[in-house]
Amino acid sequence: MKIAAAQMVSTPDVATNLQAARKLIGEAADGSAQLVVLPEYFCLMGRNDRDKLAIAETPGDGPIQQMLSDAAREHGVWLIGGTLPVRGSDADRVLNASCVYAPDGALAARYDKIHLFKYDNGRERYDEGIAIQPGELPLSFQAGALRVGLSVCYDLRFPELYRALMHPPCDLLAVPAAFTHTTGLAHWELLLRARAVENQAYVIAAAQGGVHPNGRRTFGHSMVVDPWGGVVSVLAEGEGLVFADVDRARIDEVRTQLPALEHRRIGG
Repeated sequence: MKIAAAQMVSTPDVATNLQAARKLIGEAADGSAQLVVLPEYFCLMGRNDRDKLAIAETPGDGPIQQMLSDAAREHGVWLIGGTLPVRGSDADRVLNASCVYAPDGALAARYDKIHLFKYDNGRERYDEGIAIQPGELPLSFQAGALRVGLSVCYDLRFPELYRALMHPPCDLLAVPAAFTHTTGLAHWELLLRARAVENQAYVIAAAQGGVHPNGRRTFGHSMVVDPWGGVVSVLAEGEGLVFADVDRARIDEVRTQLPALEHRRIGG
């Protein structure tokens, strides 16, 4: 299957972001991608943490979800819609939801980000827990012949989540993200390659990449990593696409030559 990661530099204007995302989805489909991943917060990079609450949608209803469904159906692709704010049980916070749409536009899966980023180095401060309610359950889905595991950004630092996704083993792990430039420079590629190596799966990471109107700088470097840990394709910064092919034979080759998944002794 040919896959594509869309890199964006999202703004505080939802309509502008949806237009940019839809354009990238169309370009990915034109490039023969069958599965497309958008970045975290693709629909809104607000001026403050709580801007998300104003555009939060009810599960299954709202213009952001409708755009994703329509785009998946129009282009006949599997679409992992980055993340969008969805109302949950906490009236003061939203769920950071990654909604997946099948080529017919139907909702195929929804994963709510479990691990919430908090960082303070004295110059930069972030706390997702101010406006986001954590999800609870790991989730994978079947996209044609591929088993795809879902995760979001800060989840990347928690290998136990990806181990939980390997029952049965996933062929592809998706990571929509909005890594800060500071943490991305230090850890982004390292973590992506580690998750690919330890799970012997492809990893597709769709990132925010640039300086946003709110002043935040995200790291970008959307990429695809193969099951041996090699970077197949990468885009440093700016809006654009990263393409790659998921090769079933390559997954089987790696898992046969080094059957590490069969050697697990902790957690199955």
